[in-house]
Amino acid sequence: MKTYPDRIGSIIPRIFGNYFWHGDRSKNQIYLTFDDGPTPGVTDFVLDQLKEYACKGTFFCIGDRVRRFPQLLERLQQEGHAVGNHTHQHLNAWKTRQKTYIHNVDMAAEVIPSLLFRPPYGRITPSLGRRLRNKSYQIVMWDLLSGDFDQQRSADSCLANLMRNTRNGSVVVFHDSEKSANQLKEILPPYLQFIRDKGWDAVTIPQADL
Repeated sequence: MKTYPDRIGSIIPRIFGNYFWHGDRSKNQIYLTFDDGPTPGVTDFVLDQLKEYACKGTFFCIGDRVRRFPQLLERLQQEGHAVGNHTHQHLNAWKTRQKTYIHNVDMAAEVIPSLLFRPPYGRITPSLGRRLRNKSYQIVMWDLLSGDFDQQRSADSCLANLMRNTRNGSVVVFHDSEKSANQLKEILPPYLQFIRDKGWDAVTIPQADL
């Protein structure tokens, strides 16, 4: 089930204006982001594709998976990609005590050297957001979902949505997870070709100073 529509309108970003929803609309740049990894085979596929198309991405990693597969974090950093915190165990902020959630973020921070943070499922509360910002995190959301996690949708439908809604500054969400692997492998290569043809540069989300 989708948490948000594929494309985020203007109302929600206005309410949560301190979060990073999209980049500069006047620049010919977009931000490719990948959640829920790293995953052997899947993250490797993504990195191979990004290298082939000369694109950079930002990977919002689960701390427990980084502990299990540190070589993937090392590879994506060596290849010039950015990394972000996605909690240690993919917690849902709407179903987790705030103290527990913050501790989980701190656990992930032990292995993820970044002050970029994306809440799993895109779910966060205003008070939790304030606490994370007080810890110097930049909270990164998105304005465009690939839909790769939705098993009821076709890859063609997902790709058509991306091609229709991508614009300057878009923050696009993919998932380098086992669940999304099949859809991702069909969607990502033609999408990267599409953004190349349109002249967009895929760049990393700027890291907060550590």
